[in-house]
Amino acid sequence: MFIWKWIKNLLKSWGLINKSGNLLFVGLDGAGKTTLLHCLKFGKIVPQDPTQMPIQEEFTYEKLNIHAYDMGGHVAARPLWGEYITTANAIIFLVDSYDRDRFPEARAELEKILTDERIKTIPILVLGNKIDLPGAASEAELRSALGLSLSTTGKGSAVAHGARPLEIFMCTITRGRGFREGIQWLSQHF
Repeated sequence: MFIWKWIKNLLKSWGLINKSGNLLFVGLDGAGKTTLLHCLKFGKIVPQDPTQMPIQEEFTYEKLNIHAYDMGGHVAARPLWGEYITTANAIIFLVDSYDRDRFPEARAELEKILTDERIKTIPILVLGNKIDLPGAASEAELRSALGLSLSTTGKGSAVAHGARPLEIFMCTITRGRGFREGIQWLSQHF
């Protein structure tokens, strides 16, 4: 059994077989979680209503077999995050980079995730969405507003042993820019 697992991991690292994992989409309501999920699954923007209940999807994106959960971001849905978070191999936390009034709320929710001991090694990708809107926050501004100025691990592939991979990428999901690089970074860490 050990040898098979070692061979399988080696083949995955060489990109010869697809990686698989549970991916959790979280963030405040209106940040773009469902839009991103459908964009990854269908390759296009699919109109949808605000998420009222968790959405579960399975799909392959590039060389990743993804079992995704879109948890919804309204206040009533956030307690459910804790029930799903321990099953995640990686987390995508989306932030509306245009809505500065909600940065403190987003920071508080992200801090809850970052301090959850049950998932202290799970990689986290923070996506600052909606950068196409005039006046949206820059990466430096969003990084500071979320308290991530000193805690991200870098956009390269190497992360110190035992450190949680954590990085922020800016994107516009509706225009198809920025999130692919973030997903590629995330795929190196789970």
